[in-house]
Amino acid sequence: MQRTQSRMPGRLARANPTTVFLITLVLVLVAFFTPGVVGGLLTLLLAAAVAGLLVTTWSVQTPQTRIIRLLMLTLLVAAGLVKLL
Repeated sequence: MQRTQSRMPGRLARANPTTVFLITLVLVLVAFFTPGVVGGLLTLLLAAAVAGLLVTTWSVQTPQTRIIRLLMLTLLVAAGLVKLL
């Protein structure tokens, strides 16, 4: 790896999937069960964090993983927007 490249994408891609899933699940449930606009904003904030993670790890993911993550991000944004309405 060149000195100018970041090691962050590789480390994030090697994170324990079960732990990441459980933490994300808890955050999503809190956002979904928080009523009204606050819940919608929390959902969109979580979607922004997921989008940042997706951008950071894009180069080390397989095309299939990219598609699944884009789909999940789209569903999360849609849920946040519906919750705001």
